[in-house]
Amino acid sequence: LKELDVEPPAAKVLVELADLQDQEVGDGTTSVVIIASELLKRGNELVKQGIHPTTIISGFRMALKAAVAHIKKELLVPVDALGDTNLINSAKTSMSSKILGPESTFFSRMAVDAVQSVKMFADVNGKKTAKYPISAIHILKAHGKSSMESHIVNGFALNVTRAAQGMPTTVANAKIALLDINLQRHRMQMGVQVVIKDPEEIEKIRQREMDITKERIMKIINAGANVILTTKGIDDLCLKYFVEAGAIAARRCNKEDLKRLAKATGGKLVVTMADMEGNETFDPSCLGTAETVKEERVGDGELLYVRGCKGGASTIVLRGANEYMLDEMDRALHDSLCVVKRMLESNTLVAGGGAVETSLSVFLENYATSIESREQLAIHEFAQALQIIPKTLAVNAAKDATELIAKLRSFHARAQGEEGKSDGTLKYTGLDLINGVTKDNLNAGVVEPAISKIKSLRFATEAAITILRIDDRITLTPEQEPGRQ
Repeated sequence: LKELDVEPPAAKVLVELADLQDQEVGDGTTSVVIIASELLKRGNELVKQGIHPTTIISGFRMALKAAVAHIKKELLVPVDALGDTNLINSAKTSMSSKILGPESTFFSRMAVDAVQSVKMFADVNGKKTAKYPISAIHILKAHGKSSMESHIVNGFALNVTRAAQGMPTTVANAKIALLDINLQRHRMQMGVQVVIKDPEEIEKIRQREMDITKERIMKIINAGANVILTTKGIDDLCLKYFVEAGAIAARRCNKEDLKRLAKATGGKLVVTMADMEGNETFDPSCLGTAETVKEERVGDGELLYVRGCKGGASTIVLRGANEYMLDEMDRALHDSLCVVKRMLESNTLVAGGGAVETSLSVFLENYATSIESREQLAIHEFAQALQIIPKTLAVNAAKDATELIAKLRSFHARAQGEEGKSDGTLKYTGLDLINGVTKDNLNAGVVEPAISKIKSLRFATEAAITILRIDDRITLTPEQEPGRQ
């Protein structure tokens, strides 16, 4: 959706809606757009029947409130000690509709391991709570080999190589200097004029230009640095000093990568070496630490692996046939990482495969009949709109959607009646699209984080309401230049 150049304002709202869901939850972007567009479609039908948009809006709001309350009361499954099984199942569910679906067993294990490896504790209102920052997981793409040869590195991997062949390939007990400075021969500023009478002075100026950079490099090396990473360039003259010191230096690193690495190794990204007195110094406290830094060959090129970071970081190196495949894998894996993170942080899950939407649809239809005001129609339409999710799932799997949804509704109607009190598993009935039947999805391991469902309902309803509020649209066409038809 980001690549699309969307003109209509209503469509722009839907694109922003998908983006918001991606930022907040990380998964469920397709679902949220489908629900919002179905709500709009049905809301529009009601407007055509002469029902005022404000009535529809308040009806949708009532339905949303009742739906969220129903999820929290009936459908939510608290998971106090989250076993790996539930986490892997949620990652598999997220991948099932994407390119990684066939290899979901392999990648879901990788996603769970990656998220658990970056666990950290943060103080929230005096209580220590576990946080899993997804930004600490670095995804690196390398061409070649099969996607099944992707691997996880306990540490950080950078897509850079040593700047000179004379440098060592491995450094133990690494002290890493992270620089945003040009380590090239110092040149005179533009517009500076130096009048020289003695030709020997020219040589002295050249020598001094070299010495300025040499002094800089010596300050960095004397501070204890044996791995130097910079976002700018390092010229051959300067490389000589690093080779002599037995250090690894790499140039043209990605600034974002270095910021992440600084967080992981406890270092700081140094933008300037100038101190308060106007001299140049390098503070050893800015150095990051790691157990080893090693250059290893992966695919066509080399990668620099930083292992044993104290801040907890992990890197997933994805392998694949070409750029498009790797981008698609990256997107699918990002969604799964977000799902696992949400699951670990919220400790609640719901059954997937259309179970929640069908249950809400049946519940809201009964709830609508208990409302005596004119909002009843809007709530009824909201209930109908939610069926689009199981319907789309069934159509995508080339199954008979009408029959499957009829079966699913019958199960959920029984679950909310007397039968549901004796058999508590009925409400977890969802679609099994491989065999084209209905089954207990909670037992089958088709699960999703509850926050994903609740937020997607909230966002979809808000987007639909925003667009329903609009009465007219005035489009100003750009003025035609005179003489052009």
